Amino acid sequence: MAEVIEMPRLSDTMTEGVIARWLKNVGDTVKPGDILAEIETDKATMEFESPVGGVLLHIGAEAGKPIPIGEPIAIIGKAGEDITALLTSKTASAPPKLEMPPGGGFAAVPSEKDVHQTEETDRLKASPLARAMARERGIDLRQLRGTGEGGRIVKRDIEAFTPQAVPSLPKPSAETPFAPYAEHPLSQMRKTIARRLTASMQEAPHFYLTLSISMERAAEWRERLNALSDVKISFNDFVLKACAQALRKHPLLNASWTGESIRMYQEIHIGFAVALEEGLIVPVLRNADRKGLAEIARETRALSERAREKKLSPEEYTGSTFSVSNLGMLGIEEFTAVINPPEAAILAVGAIQPIPVAKDGQILIERRMRVTLSCDHRVVDGATGAHFLQTLKSLLEEPERLLL
Repeated sequence: MAEVIEMPRLSDTMTEGVIARWLKNVGDTVKPGDILAEIETDKATMEFESPVGGVLLHIGAEAGKPIPIGEPIAIIGKAGEDITALLTSKTASAPPKLEMPPGGGFAAVPSEKDVHQTEETDRLKASPLARAMARERGIDLRQLRGTGEGGRIVKRDIEAFTPQAVPSLPKPSAETPFAPYAEHPLSQMRKTIARRLTASMQEAPHFYLTLSISMERAAEWRERLNALSDVKISFNDFVLKACAQALRKHPLLNASWTGESIRMYQEIHIGFAVALEEGLIVPVLRNADRKGLAEIARETRALSERAREKKLSPEEYTGSTFSVSNLGMLGIEEFTAVINPPEAAILAVGAIQPIPVAKDGQILIERRMRVTLSCDHRVVDGATGAHFLQTLKSLLEEPERLLL
């Protein structure tokens, strides 16, 4: 019997996917495990393997269009099999989905079924795809009359909808200059970044602590170690290692807020931000406190390379318990970072710069680095964050302690 293939959940934060391209055509024979398509998620473009074998009888998802999780994208069955019944019922309502945030889930978010929150709208009959399309286009479903079975609002109703006329914008003039512009569709990654970081700023009461750290001895030790190591160790590797050791001493920074408790993680998994054209992705350095500087250097470079190629697997970018964002290599002296939920803190690292410093009655030029810790005040108090930064400072200013 033919089987309907649905848009899979390929990451724990994914609510919809985009078919980047189909690798099989209608009529092709498909074996279980064959790559059906490449799917763009909120984190990466991933290969999707067919869960069943047979002949690809129908492709129901157009490349480049967002499809909610659980919506039909293809039908696989026997050659010549009648799939009329499946085609007519493929818009049947799907069960609600739960979205789990990285680092462990503890909060449910509305599924496509829950998009419009008023009771009147919830009573409207509409397919999940129609609801998703209405949400994207800003259409109030109450303005539509469904043409599907029993008055159900379906895809064609959304496509045929013409918004009511609104007052036209004033023509450009000297008083109202309108610049030419071009609109670029949002990638799945950019949509997720916008949603998650907006929620972070709205829900987590941020506060910030900034500290200046001498990097003179770290620079000396880095030069020595790079003369011995087969992999080049960066200043960022020193920061990651120092953060890992400091988190072991200050576990409240390695935690998250659940609403009912403070969840303190027993393992230290540090996320480090990698910039891509469409946004940031945060690969995870697992058990960072148990790794030496050379091992950290090898792993972060491998993860960064896979991130830029969009080849990270879900376990490589989920589950972080603390994050580091470093813009120092771009010359940024100081900045604040938005907490990556559900974590309790993130460290923003600025550039290492030669700064005049007063020591023993003399003015010396010293290489220094400014770091800013963003904390979720529900979990971390000011003194706790300050003690963490003091430990971080002592580790970087006495880097031989990182080797113990």
